[in-house]
Amino acid sequence: MFLYQPTSGYCYNSDSIFLYDFISAFKPKGKLLDVGCGVGIISLLLSRDFSIETSIIDKQEKMLDYAKHNYTLNGLEAQAYLGDFTEFQTQDRYDYIISNPPFYDENVQQSENTHLNIARYAQHLPVEHFVRTVKTFLKPRGWFVFCYDAKQIDLLLYYLKEHGINPEKVQFVHSKIDRESKLVMIAARNNSKSMTQVLPPFVVFDEKNVYMSKAQQAFDRAKTNSIKGDF
Repeated sequence: MFLYQPTSGYCYNSDSIFLYDFISAFKPKGKLLDVGCGVGIISLLLSRDFSIETSIIDKQEKMLDYAKHNYTLNGLEAQAYLGDFTEFQTQDRYDYIISNPPFYDENVQQSENTHLNIARYAQHLPVEHFVRTVKTFLKPRGWFVFCYDAKQIDLLLYYLKEHGINPEKVQFVHSKIDRESKLVMIAARNNSKSMTQVLPPFVVFDEKNVYMSKAQQAFDRAKTNSIKGDF
């Protein structure tokens, strides 16, 4: 799969590939919404691999243009929306809402590049408002599958529970087995009563800085080719 990305500004990284792989385990079907889609990497791969009706939303027109171009380039279709997800209005309800949202704490030193800033920092999509809005658009048994800053796991679990979207599966991503986790992937289900399952850690590199088999398999499955270009 070929994807255009801007020569400057936010570009997708391994987080998106690992989240795509995590979501794929659920074999998504029905209607799917990709929140903060960026260039469309995650929902593009899922649309390629599964029979889903895809919608995408991003508040940056530049990024949405890239996503729409990438869908056309790869012969796939998606309903595209420009705007802030917390102000989103539609009569549609979704079987899956997925996202690699901006999650860096607003108190850290921030990029002065507007596109990077919006794509990275949590003040552009505060977690409480994010989860509340997801609740609005999920079907009664719909899934919310996303990744986030692992250090904010307490807030994530609190707001998910508060809004009745039960975290069923949680997996922490570690760069190496002896390193602290900086990313967590969560699959939460609307109105579920299941107990939370903490999956084995997803470890990216071994002690020789070689990709672990699961990480390499995610890249092999994605088969992406990135093209830097402005239009």
